[in-house]
Amino acid sequence: MRVLITGAAGFIGSHLCDRFLAEGHDVIGMDNLITGAMRNIAHLTEHPNFTFIHHNVTQHIHIDGTLDAILHFASPASPVDYLKLPIQTLKVGALGTHNTLGLARAKSARYLLASTSEIYGDPLVHPQPETYVGNVDAIGPRGVYDEAKRFAEAMTMAYHRAHGLDTRIVRIFNTYGPRMRLNDGRVVPNFIAQALRGEPLTVYGDGKQTRSFQYIDDLIEGVYRLLHSAYTQPVNIGTPFEKSILEFAEIVNELTGNSAGIIFKDERIQGDPQTRRPDTTRARTLLKWEPRVDLYDGLRRTIAYFREVL
Repeated sequence: MRVLITGAAGFIGSHLCDRFLAEGHDVIGMDNLITGAMRNIAHLTEHPNFTFIHHNVTQHIHIDGTLDAILHFASPASPVDYLKLPIQTLKVGALGTHNTLGLARAKSARYLLASTSEIYGDPLVHPQPETYVGNVDAIGPRGVYDEAKRFAEAMTMAYHRAHGLDTRIVRIFNTYGPRMRLNDGRVVPNFIAQALRGEPLTVYGDGKQTRSFQYIDDLIEGVYRLLHSAYTQPVNIGTPFEKSILEFAEIVNELTGNSAGIIFKDERIQGDPQTRRPDTTRARTLLKWEPRVDLYDGLRRTIAYFREVL
């Protein structure tokens, strides 16, 4: 296959490039580097089957030759990023999705959209199945990301229904691993960076809010299987094993040997979801997928990466 991966220099996008190249495919990586970093794909620059294009997907996209698949992963994804870049976040969800869908139609390429568990908002249903329509505050501070992804899903399904485009939608739950940014603002790099510096871990609120943390390798496997499946409705990819933020902080301190403990601060962002756990029945049934990497094992690998970065 010859595939285009947008957001290729980002955390998830760079791992996707690795996987497709390892499977023998030709990969075109595209990124405007607004949140991505060339160091994430520096090891690929001399790869004979990899091409990088520095480009903003909200502008017209031209690719010479054929394309078999487009995976649209370009977007700020951390609250730190999308609160700082609200317009850009909305534009990449709207204009970027429109441009990549148009390119997929022109090339008769299969299209996979990276959506998010944030489309469920602060859920009133737990765990969250793909049939749940969500509890989202469109005008709250998190709305720029939530609604960008909800619009992107709607646009993708419109192209599927109106033009017969072969589409896939993955709803990604909390994912961690090497190549996350230290200043990402999300809980995993925050906790690990603080722990490696010997600082107390900062927990916002009472720490009872929950997340389901999956290792990057498990996500990439799920995305790869979904692209090669025949299923066109959204699919959750995430671990069903739930931890409170306080429990997670204690695990990070344990694995890093950090004795500085934990401090509590007021809730950081209005609308921070209190629970987050996927119903993965579709992924298990349709893709024969389930997470394989244990939380402790995944965190050890991630901590080792951040030790090098620090």
